[in-house]
Amino acid sequence: QVQLVESGGGLVQAGGSLRLSCTASGISFPSYAMGWYRQAPGKQRGTVATITSVHTTNYADSVKGRFTISRDNAKNTVYLQMNSLKPEDTAVYYCNTVVNGMQYWGKGSRVTVSS
Repeated sequence: QVQLVESGGGLVQAGGSLRLSCTASGISFPSYAMGWYRQAPGKQRGTVATITSVHTTNYADSVKGRFTISRDNAKNTVYLQMNSLKPEDTAVYYCNTVVNGMQYWGKGSRVTVSS
């Protein structure tokens, strides 16, 4: 059974930093792309960043230059380092992977950025 567990969210002031972690189980982690998504109140869930099995990364325009996605295959963990946080980054952040055409999501980690 595929499980994704996020951690590392919280409350931070604008300009601050947070690092999210997502640990996966039930999959051969190195073989799969991973992604971070976020959903702000009243808005649809959208892509923040993705990383492939060969560490190719992609970012939403709104976070380029501020956020960094990375993975540690030895720990089955994907990270999202978030710097220069803005109030508009406030959202619930979800970890995602796709296995055999099925999407799997973590339960989410709330990030609140105060102005």
